[in-house]
Amino acid sequence: METNTTKDRTLLDYLGISLRGFLMGAADVVPGVSGGTMAFILGIYDELLDAIHAVDMNFIRRILSFKWSEAFQHFPWKFLLALFLGIAAAILTLASALHWALENRPVLIWAFFFGLIVASIIVVRRRVSKWTAVNLLSALAAAAGAYILVGASPSETSHTPLLLILSGAIAICAMILPGISGAFILVLLGKYRFVLEAVTNLDILTIVFVGVGAVFGLLAFVRLLRWLLNKNHDLVVAILTGFMLGSIRKVWPWKILEPVSVTFTRETNYFPSAFNTEVIWAVVFMAAGFGLVIVVEYFASRSGEGSGSNRQ
Repeated sequence: METNTTKDRTLLDYLGISLRGFLMGAADVVPGVSGGTMAFILGIYDELLDAIHAVDMNFIRRILSFKWSEAFQHFPWKFLLALFLGIAAAILTLASALHWALENRPVLIWAFFFGLIVASIIVVRRRVSKWTAVNLLSALAAAAGAYILVGASPSETSHTPLLLILSGAIAICAMILPGISGAFILVLLGKYRFVLEAVTNLDILTIVFVGVGAVFGLLAFVRLLRWLLNKNHDLVVAILTGFMLGSIRKVWPWKILEPVSVTFTRETNYFPSAFNTEVIWAVVFMAAGFGLVIVVEYFASRSGEGSGSNRQ
């Protein structure tokens, strides 16, 4: 249902939502940064969950009955459209550049991702109003689990329609979580480069398969997530913070790849032995990624919207 704030929004307000969508889309392309984290930081996370939750059986029934005016009367379609246009613009414009960067400047791009995630951990950690012993232990357990999980990931899996649909469903669940990257899940599933190339080359069939899975996964998962956040907000966010902390193992810029099997590769992180030009630039990129998140959080909190995501 639309709120008074939604009804009173101007065109400039919706352009601001599209800009937030662009930042979310840019985060979703990155294997390590969550679009949900960006929505959390920008203060639109709760509204996003509520808008997706509004796609219920009554809405679908009215759409299928061609009662479109009645269906959209109290549906936040303007918010979702503005947000989707921003997300789509980011994915279409950044996918090609990111694919090139991962192929040609992997250390620098992973350094940037590392800085983004470290800053995101700090920002999301503040959303926990009280760090009880249970919350702290849950976060540490989640961090340990994520650290182990990302230690070995499939380098490649088959690209059948069923696996693409399942990958889309699982990845979108991660994308909506503040702390777990959908692109990172695609990395774990061995689908990231394939899907990124599909977007870059406008492989419509692959995009449709992944998109169908994403739609069904999103509609099902958002209800569970919304219930969990309402039930115990601090515990859920503490666990998500732990997942983020453990996942930084995956985006450390310097690593040695050791094939374990045909589909799995073990990644061993190491510190560079020499302080050369590449290391200096990597540190600069880390700082840039860290600073970007902090600046976004600063302006969001100044506008009074950043606190809007702390649902109890």
